[in-house]
Amino acid sequence: MSERFEGKPVSLWVATAGATGYPPLAGGIEVDTAVIGGGIAGLTAALALKRAGHSVAVLEAARVGTGVTGHTTGKVTSLHRLAYTALAARHGQDTARGYGHANQAAVEHIARVVAEEGIDCDFRRVANYTYAETDEALALVRDEAALAARLGLPSVFTTDVPLPFAVKGAVRFDDQAQLHAVKYLQGLARAVDGAGSFVFEESRAVALRDGPPVIVETERGSVRARDAIVATNVPFGDGGFFDRRSVLHRSYLVASRAGSAPLEGTYISVDEPMRSILAIEVDGAAYVLAGGEGHPAEETVDSAGRYRRLAAFSRDRLGAGESVFRWSTQDGIPVDGLPFVGRMPPSAAHIHVITGLRKWGLSNGTAGALILADALCGRENPWARLFDSLRASPVSTAAPSVERSFARAVNAMPAPGEGAVVELDGEKVAVYAERAGRLRAYSAICTHLGCTVEFNAADVTWDCPCHGSRFSTDGAVIQGPATRNLAPRPSPVRER
Repeated sequence: MSERFEGKPVSLWVATAGATGYPPLAGGIEVDTAVIGGGIAGLTAALALKRAGHSVAVLEAARVGTGVTGHTTGKVTSLHRLAYTALAARHGQDTARGYGHANQAAVEHIARVVAEEGIDCDFRRVANYTYAETDEALALVRDEAALAARLGLPSVFTTDVPLPFAVKGAVRFDDQAQLHAVKYLQGLARAVDGAGSFVFEESRAVALRDGPPVIVETERGSVRARDAIVATNVPFGDGGFFDRRSVLHRSYLVASRAGSAPLEGTYISVDEPMRSILAIEVDGAAYVLAGGEGHPAEETVDSAGRYRRLAAFSRDRLGAGESVFRWSTQDGIPVDGLPFVGRMPPSAAHIHVITGLRKWGLSNGTAGALILADALCGRENPWARLFDSLRASPVSTAAPSVERSFARAVNAMPAPGEGAVVELDGEKVAVYAERAGRLRAYSAICTHLGCTVEFNAADVTWDCPCHGSRFSTDGAVIQGPATRNLAPRPSPVRER
């Protein structure tokens, strides 16, 4: 029997933002810059370039904000758990300082854009906390607070942490922010579209060629441009160059009805299991978000159990009610801890990339977009060298090879509401049984590099354990690096 889950399997931000209706690209157009990806990095770069006098075309494979940015926590902050201790230990304090100031500048940029463009996205200033519940974590928090203050960031150590449960202390960054992520992206898209610039939805890039001119092809049209920006989390068209320098990491969020006591500020724990906390009111309804339960995307885990633990944390520690929404997301974690911004392959003079946003995409994606916009406008940026995509960086050994990725074969068709990979006539086939009993069948071979997908029962998706591609139960690409849907297969006949 199919397992029941509490809450709808959709991001709060996606569910409450309303629909956009930009047309798909049809035919050919020519602009100064083509941007692949309608998330935080792509749309921020597009607007910065348009404001500088460039014509831009944004190509979004689905709808604006429905990708990785639409599945974020909604935190806009330069306090990234214990990032400064880790970066200073690995790269030195100058690098840690540069990372912090780039992200703090991104916080202020978002605040300005919200005001200048009149974007209604529930933006508000809050304090952000990294908190400790144990003595061991408290020592780490004290060190992080002191280091961040020396780096010139808005950091203090405090034992006054306004959570509904006892903690020993926290790093607090004042004057940070939170927002409704998809409403913010929709506001950026409105500002980009028009006056010779374009936003195209349902326009998945399928081919990319360096220039001049750069040519980006979709299924129904093409864009010719002087430059192209690839801003698709896992970069489209890079042949695995960044796959090997980052590790895809999946994390989970549950949005529950908020309790009676308001929760001020945003939070993340030092102690494990890590918990991320945010409260927000959307359309008159108050929610508390609890995130965490992360793991490398290659691992096969009990997703349902992870959602249940987050829902229990929300009830037991935050006084929340029923879970309304649940979702998961994947982010690239650079092996050396720094995002990648700049040219994509060394041989391409006009193809650029923003990737490796290390789970803090609203600030890192904004910072990366501004760095790249400056580069394309011929302006100096103080953090460009720090984020340089072509810097020497270590390669991950964590990702599994194609040969090691095999889904679990089963001998029977799945029950209604479930999916399974079965072997039919010597081929691995991804079979999903609708509630009404009809079977949907697709090749179980990921269209990226040939790994075998696995069924994610909690999110009702087919997920690739190698490089993080995700597909809906009708085989359509939800998240890259795959660009082609799973190939349909004849529907099996259910034995009676």
